[in-house]
Amino acid sequence: MKEAQFDARGSRVRWTEADGTGPARVYVHGLGAASTVYHAHIAARPELAGRRTLFVDLPGHGLSDRPADFSYSLEAHADALAAALDEAQVAGAEIVAHSMGGSVAIVLAERRPELVNRLVLTEANLDPHPPATAGSSGIATYTEEDFVAGGYARVLNEVGRTWAATMRLADPLALHRSATGLVAGTRPTMRHMLMELPIDRVYLQGDASGELAGRDELTAAGVRVVTVPGAGHNVMFDNADAFVAAIAGR
Repeated sequence: MKEAQFDARGSRVRWTEADGTGPARVYVHGLGAASTVYHAHIAARPELAGRRTLFVDLPGHGLSDRPADFSYSLEAHADALAAALDEAQVAGAEIVAHSMGGSVAIVLAERRPELVNRLVLTEANLDPHPPATAGSSGIATYTEEDFVAGGYARVLNEVGRTWAATMRLADPLALHRSATGLVAGTRPTMRHMLMELPIDRVYLQGDASGELAGRDELTAAGVRVVTVPGAGHNVMFDNADAFVAAIAGR
């Protein structure tokens, strides 16, 4: 395990790493998740073998520290991810990122363009104030105090066993602040930033999740949008073959 300091108090963002050659491939998880759980089985596929690979846990999640005075905004998460890449001496990376992690990756690419050469985004949040669900928008309906006091336990019972298994590893305060930051979005929006980035960009949408809003606009901006059959939000679990093919550039 490796680590890098991401705030003035010495808090650490952590990742595991596999050796390889060529540009690094960096996996970033979504809200209440962990990178190895969602992506290790993908990175192990022979189609993707041989590349240097990092599995980064964002602040407040998985193995990383969870300071109580950290904002957990998308920008703050992006800066922490940048600290990990700087410490690892990574530049021009391919970022494979899921859900909230995709939003963080977009912000990273906009703020630190030298760190990112390609984005593969799985159902990344592109717009602020999404419809209410049990995920980020549902968590954000609680006040911070109410979520920590009891909402966290209720959400764990609502999100299903798979998500709850990793959400239990996230700090409640960090989870709430991450969710509210995701719902608030960025200015300009993540969608606008994604459309303007001058790099290779792939966006994966599970067909069970419905039509991607603004698909034609994204495609016109050079984003390759792929609808993955037989998949919902967790494309890497639902259709691993299609997920691997998209990363491999097929």
